Amino acid sequence: MDDLNTRLSAAREANRPKEQRGLNEATTYGIATRLVAELIAGLLVGVLFGWYLDRLFDTKPWLMILFLIMGSAAGIMNVMRAAKQMAPKSTHDESDESN
Repeated sequence: MDDLNTRLSAAREANRPKEQRGLNEATTYGIATRLVAELIAGLLVGVLFGWYLDRLFDTKPWLMILFLIMGSAAGIMNVMRAAKQMAPKSTHDESDESN
């Protein structure tokens, strides 16, 4: 029975979530990939939508340029939003350092 309890404790310990003590290489690569994908997605959607509207209304290249700019802005805003979500929550208070 002791052997069973020992093995059960070891299995529970192995399945317990591990504390994250910083960013490892795989995590930083994943974060960088997500941020690049956010930026490229905004640009690509803007260019494709502008290109389609240019063909539809025969306004080449003005709508594509306009939507490229708007897609760039949207991509940058998405990157900033995603980076803010990934930032660690800090309880640092600047008023404590005024001494």
